[in-house]
Amino acid sequence: MAKKILIAEDSSVILNLTKKILSQQHYEIVAAKNGEEVIRKIENGDFDLILMDINIPKLDGMECTKQIRALKNPAKSSIPIFAITGNAKNYSVEEFYAAGINEYLQKPIDFDKLVDLTAEYIT
Repeated sequence: MAKKILIAEDSSVILNLTKKILSQQHYEIVAAKNGEEVIRKIENGDFDLILMDINIPKLDGMECTKQIRALKNPAKSSIPIFAITGNAKNYSVEEFYAAGINEYLQKPIDFDKLVDLTAEYIT
């Protein structure tokens, strides 16, 4: 069965490119355009990895991550989360890790690194 990845991204260009690359690696991709949608999808489904844009509407990626880490279900609260952002200056790497983020990728995304990290976390 394919591993399932939730991509939280409001840019359709980045979303479609990321989706295409990860689909070629045989992952099942589910997309969310804002933070509220991310939380809903996590509560109603099972995922092996979350790619979290930090600057998404309604609930930013940092707040989403904190809410996911606070979930009572350990299978959901411990899903690996990769932060993806173009505005790394807003947060330090320490702040990402303190929020519960496992890895951090800067935009423009290095897709080779993304594929390698994804395989490392969910094989």
